[in-house]
Amino acid sequence: MTDRRAESHLFSPFQLGPLTLPNRIVLAPMTRSRAAAGNVQTEMNARYYAQRAGGGLLITEATQVTPAGQGYVRTPGIHSDEQVAGWRLVTEAVHRAGGRIFLQLWHVGRISHTSFQPDGAAPIAPSAIAAKGMSFTATGPQPFSTPRAVELHEIPSVVAQFADGARRAKAAGFDGVELHGANGYLIDQFLRDGSNRRTDAYGGSAQNRARFLLEVTEAVVGVWGADRVGVRLSPQGSYNDMSDSDPATTFGHAAAALGARKLAYLHVVEAISGPMANGAPPLLPLLQQRFSGPLMINGGYDKQSAEAALAAGQAELVSFGVPYLANPDLPARFAKDAPLNRPDPATFYTEGEKGYIDYPSLA
Repeated sequence: MTDRRAESHLFSPFQLGPLTLPNRIVLAPMTRSRAAAGNVQTEMNARYYAQRAGGGLLITEATQVTPAGQGYVRTPGIHSDEQVAGWRLVTEAVHRAGGRIFLQLWHVGRISHTSFQPDGAAPIAPSAIAAKGMSFTATGPQPFSTPRAVELHEIPSVVAQFADGARRAKAAGFDGVELHGANGYLIDQFLRDGSNRRTDAYGGSAQNRARFLLEVTEAVVGVWGADRVGVRLSPQGSYNDMSDSDPATTFGHAAAALGARKLAYLHVVEAISGPMANGAPPLLPLLQQRFSGPLMINGGYDKQSAEAALAAGQAELVSFGVPYLANPDLPARFAKDAPLNRPDPATFYTEGEKGYIDYPSLA
């Protein structure tokens, strides 16, 4: 097999803030539900990430910044000393393998169930609107619990939880962090008017609905510096019962405000293929114009479509989900035009090594 790195946009290096990435291939954040008791990462998780260290950057699975931010079984946290120690196993393994890794900071908001919440309380959200769908609990799928609208005086403490998660991520040895502002979780719930019906300073106009995102971003930048912080947005995604009456206005404002803060990158989820593709006109060109910094794109890309997007100047980086899940050496396979392993969806969220660290590499 011929190595085609020299003629590839994907294999050109990129300077991401202080980090020199050897290629433009990014491991997308993917929930795998493999955390141990206490939502702690283990040597098995360290091996999973180290296997994939050949990418330019790895972004971890979504990681809750508070016990109240959990919405799925066995998802890792970053709010206890034990969790920091578990994540340190991961960062050290990735760095030994020559990789770079960001932690994705997460709060699920209304996409939760009372069984995950401290004292069985209702989850928080910008407004008391239940999402349609099911939460994967310890006893099986359960309808999402109806949330309570977070009180105005509580919001600073939620922002502080993200800042604390950012500090703990630094203690765990990460190279930076990504804020999960996509896919219908808490930050996204504040952003979009389908889930945010507030009438105070955090609701109504696009500027007000972006306030929570920007306050969290500023708090995390205060820990890391702007050039080690990315934000992920999904401007037209409907996952987790999300909608917005004017996504161009909502996300155009958010992108401009984030761009003014000179972040490391904006990670845009807009599906070009697969079940999440909805045929809507893409907002990526608008966001590229408004953000004016490095863009990372995600949404069903393969090698050919990623190369084309980079060649056209649509983005600087491309993140890959399921293909990277099933191919720990995805960059090497892309370089050699080698066939890809077939993913096993039945093991995406199960326990143990099967479908997690046992996918074969070319070697």
